[in-house]
Amino acid sequence: MDTRFLKDKKFWFASFLVAWAAALQVHMSWVQKQESFKEKFGNLEQKKEESS
Repeated sequence: MDTRFLKDKKFWFASFLVAWAAALQVHMSWVQKQESFKEKFGNLEQKKEESS
């Protein structure tokens, strides 16, 4: 492997950008799962207030 490739700033910037986009996708998927869980089962704090 050419060592100049690893020293190239464009390579590291592109790698960082791809990793950031993947992390953002995972985060948005997690948030969507949390929202669908709340819609299905409700919020625990709301249920405590309603029962008291």
